[in-house]
Amino acid sequence: MIAADSAVMFRRCARHTLRSPDTLIISLLMPILVMLLFTYVFGGAIDVGGSYLDYVVPGIMLLCTGFGASITATAVSADMTRGSIDRFRTLPMFRQAILAGHVGEGVARNLAAIAIAAAVAVLLGYRPRADMLGWLGALAMIVLFVVAICWIAVALGLVAQNPEAAGGMTYAIMFIPYISSAFVQTSTMPGWLRGFADYQPATPVVDTVRGLLNSSGAGGSAALALVWCAGLGVLGFGAASAVFDRLSRR
Repeated sequence: MIAADSAVMFRRCARHTLRSPDTLIISLLMPILVMLLFTYVFGGAIDVGGSYLDYVVPGIMLLCTGFGASITATAVSADMTRGSIDRFRTLPMFRQAILAGHVGEGVARNLAAIAIAAAVAVLLGYRPRADMLGWLGALAMIVLFVVAICWIAVALGLVAQNPEAAGGMTYAIMFIPYISSAFVQTSTMPGWLRGFADYQPATPVVDTVRGLLNSSGAGGSAALALVWCAGLGVLGFGAASAVFDRLSRR
């Protein structure tokens, strides 16, 4: 029952996304444009001890999640303001399936964006050296992070007053990778900024994915990355469920 209801909501959310091709295309293209910008405009001036493209691609993968979060939050808010969720609550279905559908669609869309960005990176010369276990580990870390961010986006969409505000609330998610090791080594940052950059969510996740894909190992960043993913996921799920239940009692 729960899985079936969630699958129905997933298909509904996917159809709505496909009906807005301009928004979908922007979310798919923006990470690629950022990758081209940093690789060919700034990359030559940034010393990372090797190929800058190999360094920046894992960060671009996380950036896809930030752009995708805006679409998820906006879609949830649109359902709230149009009364769609109120109508669904009157149906004999699992109530949380509405939220699960948005999360599932967001995860699928973000993973598609990451796959497209990775394919473009390969065309540009990106050559990951990971073995099968490295690929599986990197994929697992990416999926965990994407799921966590999607739940955060759903929670933001529920508390926003309108879809425009929901999209604006996700700017912080899009901005966080820029203050991390995604594009430059944190050792080059001022001390006061490095303290934040080293321990915020994006840096350990990026470092773990980069290490796994480049066969240098996840190192000590994997444990912190897992803690952040689990913490953000629990926070997002808990907040979304609490807000949704409160709104349902109105």
